Amino acid sequence: MIRFFVACNLLLLCLLSYGQKKNTETLVPIELEWRLVTNNYLNEFKALNELTLRNLGKKDFPAAGWAIYFSCGREALPTTANGLRIEHVNGDLYKLFPVAGGTPLKKGATAVLQYPTVGYSLNYSAAPNGIYLVWDSNPEKGFNLASIRHGQFSDTTIAYKTPEDFYDKYASATFQAAAAPAVFPTPSSMSIGSGSFSFDAQTTLVTDPQFEAEASYLANQGLLLFGKRLPVTTAGQERQLSIRLKKNELKGEAYELSVSTLGVVISAGTNAGMFYGIQSLQSLIPAIQWKNKSGAIRLPAVDIKDAPRFGFRSLMMDIARNFQPKKELMRILDLMAMYKLNALHLHFNDDEGWRIEMPSFPELTQVGALRGHPMDGKNNLPPSYGAGPTPGKLPASGFYSRQDFIEILRYATERHIQIIPEIETPGHARAAIKSMDARYRKYLQEGNREEALKYLLRDTMDQSKYSTAQAWTDNIMCVAMPSVYTFIERIVDDIRGIYKEAEAPLTTIHMGGDEVPAGVWEGSPLCQELIAKDPALENVDDLWYYYFTKVQKILVARGLELSGWEEVGMRKTKLHGQTKLIVNPRLANEGYRLHVWNNMVGWGNEDLPYRLANAGYKVILSPVSNNYFDMSYLRSPEEPGYYWGGFTDVDKPFYFIPYDYFKNTKEDAAGNPVTAAAFVGKDRLTDFGKSNIIGLQGLIWSETLRSEANLEYMILPKLLGLAERAWAADPEWAGTQDAAKAAASYSADWNRFANRLGQQELPKLDYYGGGYAYRVPPPGIKKENGKLLMNVQFPGLTIRYTTDGSEPSLQSAVYKEPIEATGVIKAKTFTTSGRGSRTVF
Repeated sequence: MIRFFVACNLLLLCLLSYGQKKNTETLVPIELEWRLVTNNYLNEFKALNELTLRNLGKKDFPAAGWAIYFSCGREALPTTANGLRIEHVNGDLYKLFPVAGGTPLKKGATAVLQYPTVGYSLNYSAAPNGIYLVWDSNPEKGFNLASIRHGQFSDTTIAYKTPEDFYDKYASATFQAAAAPAVFPTPSSMSIGSGSFSFDAQTTLVTDPQFEAEASYLANQGLLLFGKRLPVTTAGQERQLSIRLKKNELKGEAYELSVSTLGVVISAGTNAGMFYGIQSLQSLIPAIQWKNKSGAIRLPAVDIKDAPRFGFRSLMMDIARNFQPKKELMRILDLMAMYKLNALHLHFNDDEGWRIEMPSFPELTQVGALRGHPMDGKNNLPPSYGAGPTPGKLPASGFYSRQDFIEILRYATERHIQIIPEIETPGHARAAIKSMDARYRKYLQEGNREEALKYLLRDTMDQSKYSTAQAWTDNIMCVAMPSVYTFIERIVDDIRGIYKEAEAPLTTIHMGGDEVPAGVWEGSPLCQELIAKDPALENVDDLWYYYFTKVQKILVARGLELSGWEEVGMRKTKLHGQTKLIVNPRLANEGYRLHVWNNMVGWGNEDLPYRLANAGYKVILSPVSNNYFDMSYLRSPEEPGYYWGGFTDVDKPFYFIPYDYFKNTKEDAAGNPVTAAAFVGKDRLTDFGKSNIIGLQGLIWSETLRSEANLEYMILPKLLGLAERAWAADPEWAGTQDAAKAAASYSADWNRFANRLGQQELPKLDYYGGGYAYRVPPPGIKKENGKLLMNVQFPGLTIRYTTDGSEPSLQSAVYKEPIEATGVIKAKTFTTSGRGSRTVF
């Protein structure tokens, strides 16, 4: 193999010849190719990877004086081979560099390094990304490589899902002709009457004064349906052949909807109830109308009485790891409104970004909203999650201005969605820490030490050694410093000011509270000094309660509740000499709202949501087992997304049983089948605990999201399973004790749901608001008696195929019945708008 060595004078000449000019974007003439060699490396839970460097230039490439940086979703172990070495930098960042004593890489030659990563590499999201080179002579500048290639990313040691597996999975859904559009999510009661009512752009909305805002929303929907706004008048006298918004005595979000030959009447006691009645009215509109935007719309005669199962129906959206533009966030709000979700938990800051402008701290977005090179943290954060070398580029960089966020809040409020801001503390706080470091340096340079220290978030003398779940070594606030609480007070007040100007509701702030690792604060002189002075503190573990007690007081003084991740309600103890987290009864009656995610089978906390609810904590079920939408759909090299928490398709949020998820848990994080034995000895949810389950949440983390389309692909159609479970009544199969009856009932219910998606909801999403880029599932294919059988996950979608090996298109044959298994057959699923799935063959 090639070894690297170069004399100093040759190195200098080579560096000068590789485009080291200021303000140029010269590509380094190196091609880097990654490929997966094998999983189960050395029969361990590891993968063996290979990086190949190829010199595309006209000259030899220098053997020293450079390093290649990249992000990697799997932990790469330090490796030296063939004159090259890989080392961890921080977070998900690694560097590849030549070791001393080699020769230049000749023109056209290659150098190869194989290295292990922890865990299996199951799809291309595990590959290195954001790759660039830095010259030692110009350490402040990163340069893109001429070519980056991904080679093989599958191997023979893993049982990937096949078209035959798809076919078996889809087999339980068979086509059911829809008699009329169905309201979705499923209402409490709905009866079909006789006749219908047609309305068009001239149909008047007649509203009681209380519902003028909701009437205005519905009138504006006329722009999408007809190209013009519907006329609105305030109720004074009853009109036939109108859409009437009428006040009654219903409570909460309940509503009634009646369609007859004389018109439409939506009745509710609250504005939220009226809004959801409007969403049900829209649900009755044929999907094609959102495309055609002309003519009259015929609605079937129905009577609906409806109210949600849970008062809190939420989507958690991470815009910190990778950012989403304002327009896209508003599209997500439209989507949530359509499916009657009423809370957006906005994860707007983390180690990798701070995404909302704060009037008191411009540094939070001047520094904390930028990712790229260099990595000294002075003017930007490091290029995590594929950012590459150049700061300021979406999606790694970006933020909402104060005015942007006010507009977002107003948009959400019009749709009866409360945005719950999350301030990640005391962990996951690197963006805030580095931003306040910049402020600290600024005021020190001005000679104003008092102001420099006022909002500092770290103990500058801290020697603690730790590594977080995301491999950061410097991302935890020092909770012994008064300046931390001064900072939090100021941030909370900035947020309150923004919400006040937007006239948006703010009842709680999520204060984070997760993934603070062992070793934190142990080497901090300030923390040790506090422990020595405060008799209530015995060790660094007690600083957890100290911190959240102080933070809660900040929020309570401002009329706000404290929300947080599950660890906020936990405490560390010792069991057989090992550190163990248990439910902390001390804080159970403080009114904390806990978003509980850790319930995966095999991890030891399968019952944690129920234990916390039984102890008195208010719990939002946010289960990684079923509702982490950033998890890959299935075990396939072509499917994007992480998979540390398993694989999540739309059926998982659909079959989740909030009050007894043990009953319907089907697989563990590796996709292996789960039996009832996995829950032996685990706590069940008590009746008291049920009263503390306040809602459901789906979550979309953004480590692997690089575009708006990627976001929509991962959310949809999974979000529809969440919407059904959060709004609709508990289905029959959830409470049936007879296993056979429960299975039959579930199968029938899934078939209805799959048909509703394939015939109604997905066609609507093809056109509503310009269309959403939901995942189009590939067809299932099975060979039987010399014939090929095909099916779809959602009946109503169309399969097209070819027999000559060409790529299926909208002009290809439509699959209607089994075909001869001859030739080179390829097939794709197509939507009503002509988008296709990936090809299977």
